[in-house]
Amino acid sequence: MKKETAAAPRRTRRSQPVLRFTPYAWAKLMYFRDRGGTEIGGFGICDGSDLLLLTDFVTVPQRVSVASVEFDDAGVADLFDQQIDLGRRPEQFARIWAHTHPGDSPVPSGTDEECFERCFGRCDWAVMFIVARVGKSYARIQFSTGPGGQTTIPVEVDYSAAF
Repeated sequence: MKKETAAAPRRTRRSQPVLRFTPYAWAKLMYFRDRGGTEIGGFGICDGSDLLLLTDFVTVPQRVSVASVEFDDAGVADLFDQQIDLGRRPEQFARIWAHTHPGDSPVPSGTDEECFERCFGRCDWAVMFIVARVGKSYARIQFSTGPGGQTTIPVEVDYSAAF
């Protein structure tokens, strides 16, 4: 007599979010990373169809050091005005904070964590991205809607995009 077993429940696989850069956006960020010995910060620009695909990286006037970036408030306001005039929504230009670390570690500092919470903590979602001089990177997405939460996510350069 054949023994019957219950079928194992079928697992559905959720795809993990991935922060992706077009070659153009990645090249701009690498230029700033390698240009000097300080941190450089800016914002990832996305089109409306894929909010985790950075098509550009833009900076604003800022005060920098080897351990910090402080954006000029008027420069951020100007960026918002320019992007809104281009027809973009805030989630396309003001949710991905990208910056460099001049050393070999992409791990967020206490200053990075405080800044991310202060500037992006009330957003529905936001990403902190850091790339270090040696090419290592760190990306974390956080959500404040629903139960909220955060997780690190992988980073890729999407070479299928035009350069």
